[in-house]
Amino acid sequence: MKKTFELIHPKIKLERRVDAVKYELKKYLKRERNKTLPAGADYWDFDCKFGNTEAEAEPVHLSQLNKLIDKTQTENLTSFYVEILAKPGYRKSNDLSDDELEDY
Repeated sequence: MKKTFELIHPKIKLERRVDAVKYELKKYLKRERNKTLPAGADYWDFDCKFGNTEAEAEPVHLSQLNKLIDKTQTENLTSFYVEILAKPGYRKSNDLSDDELEDY
């Protein structure tokens, strides 16, 4: 998802528009997580970018998106850009040798 969200609407208040944007992002994430994983992948990981415009967008963690959206509301910005790209995630295994296992 690569999208610029407009917060100004003639009939919808700013607070409700922000809630609608958060809900749309949540719905997109749920839809992406329900897709079948490629062979060998453990989970869906997401690369996220956030900024006032597409050119100003900087990488952020997925958990920071709601806070950044709230921040745009307090700063009275009229729009912002969000980019969320799904990629397969792989868990890192803890390969401990037999000597290290005996210590536990």
